Amino acid sequence: MRIDAIMNRRSIRRFAPRPVEREKLEAILRAAMQAPSGKNSQCWEFLVLEDRGDMDAVSTMSPYAQCARNAQAMIVVLGQRERIDPDVPIWIQDLSAATMNALTQIEAEGLGATWLCMYPFPERCAAMRDYFRLPDRVIPFCAIALGYKLQEKAPEDRYDPDRVHWGAY
Repeated sequence: MRIDAIMNRRSIRRFAPRPVEREKLEAILRAAMQAPSGKNSQCWEFLVLEDRGDMDAVSTMSPYAQCARNAQAMIVVLGQRERIDPDVPIWIQDLSAATMNALTQIEAEGLGATWLCMYPFPERCAAMRDYFRLPDRVIPFCAIALGYKLQEKAPEDRYDPDRVHWGAY
């Protein structure tokens, strides 16, 4: 079984000045929407950014988002409040799964990316909500800065058998 896109994926923060093709962005979004979700709520929406000014603005919304300045595209993952089941509040897991699917597809497309956390930090969410005039019905969960890699990082095998418990703890 080949899992290269999973094993080779690393956080990339430097991107070449080359636009990301619309077909690749759509493949990434398609992969994100294939994620599992509790009660099949599919509580996600996505805001795709390609404007330099928008990405520069996102770079100021978190102390860890400077890489957005040289990203060639961004995908903002949003949670739809009306699709979040109050009896099964697992939307964070749903959006995390969608984000991980997107990151895996980004690697498979020959691109690099970094996951920029917005939720649960109120100031980051407020900055994103204000700048993009997001309706109250959505929650800014994270942004994915992406583009063609300007840096390469070697794969890192993080498997640790000491953290695996077979049958009992």
